[in-house]
Amino acid sequence: MKAVQKNNNILQPLNFRMRLKKDLKKNAFAYLLILPVLLWYFVFCYAPMWGILIAFKDYKPLLGFSKSAWVGFKHFKDFLTGPYFFRLVRNTFLLNIWGLAFGFTAPILLALLLNEVKSMRFKRIVQTITYMPHFISLVVICGLIHIFTQSNGVLTQLANFITGTEHASLLGYAGLFRPIYTFSGIWQNIGWDSIIYLSAMSSIDPGLYEAAEIDGAGRFKKMWHVTLPQIRPTIIILFIFAVGGLMASGHEKIILLYNPLTYETADVIATYVYRRGLQEASYSFATAVGLFSSVINFLLLWLTNKISKKYSEISIF
Repeated sequence: MKAVQKNNNILQPLNFRMRLKKDLKKNAFAYLLILPVLLWYFVFCYAPMWGILIAFKDYKPLLGFSKSAWVGFKHFKDFLTGPYFFRLVRNTFLLNIWGLAFGFTAPILLALLLNEVKSMRFKRIVQTITYMPHFISLVVICGLIHIFTQSNGVLTQLANFITGTEHASLLGYAGLFRPIYTFSGIWQNIGWDSIIYLSAMSSIDPGLYEAAEIDGAGRFKKMWHVTLPQIRPTIIILFIFAVGGLMASGHEKIILLYNPLTYETADVIATYVYRRGLQEASYSFATAVGLFSSVINFLLLWLTNKISKKYSEISIF
C-alpha cells in the first residue's frame, strides 16, 4: 500500500510536467502574446516594490539606498502624530465617500435610464455626449473647471443668481471644493462608467421582462425587480473595489484644482505625499505615508469583500 502511494506521489509531478509541456507546445502563440503583459507587470509593478524599504530608512540620495541609516517606524510615528494627520485622513475619506454616494451611483442610474429608452438614435446620441468628456485630457478638464468657476464664469454667475450674493472664484472657497471635485468627476466619467452596467443589462434574459409584464409590472417595477437584481453581482464587485480605494484619491486632479485657501477640505494623503516627497525631497517620509495608505486600502478591500461574501455570496476572492 505504501509502495503504491509512493509511486502515485512520484507520478503526479511527472504527469503535471507532461501536461504543462503539452499545453505550452499546443498554445505557444497564446503564451507569447501574454508574455509582454507579464513582463510589464513584473518590471513596473513588482520589481519596484523593494523600494518600500525606503519607508524604514532615512534615505539620502548621496548616500544611496544601502548606506542610508535604518530608522524603523520613525516616519510612520511622525505622520501619525503630526499636525496634519487627522485633516488628511478626514479629507481623504470624505472626498471618496462623496464619490461613493454620487459618483458610484450616477453611472448605474444613467445605465438604467438608457436601458429603458426605446429609440436607438436618441440612446446613441446620449451615450456619445456622455462618453465624450472621458476622452478629454485631465489638464483640459481642470482648465475648463477654472474657467467656469472664476469670478465671471458660468457656474459662479449661476451661484450668484441662486444665492443673491457675489462670489469670487468658487475654487477659492474651501466648502465648495468637494462638490466641484465630485460633480465635475461625474460629468467626466458618468458615460464611460455606465458601459459596464449596460453590458451586464444586455445579457439579461428578455423572458424575465415578459414574465414581469404578464404579472402587471410597469417600467419602474421591472427595473427594480428584474434589472437591478440581475446586475447586482456587477454592482457589488465594483463597490468592493471602490471601497478598497477609499484612501486613494485622484491626486492629479486635486493638485490641478486646489490652492492654500482650500487645503482645509482639499488636502488629502496623496497630495501631502506629493508635496513632501517631490517638493520637499522627504523621500522616506513620503514613502511611509504612501505605504500606510496602501495598507489601509488593502484592509478595507479585504473587510468589504469578507462582508459581501458572507451576506451576498459575491466576492472577488
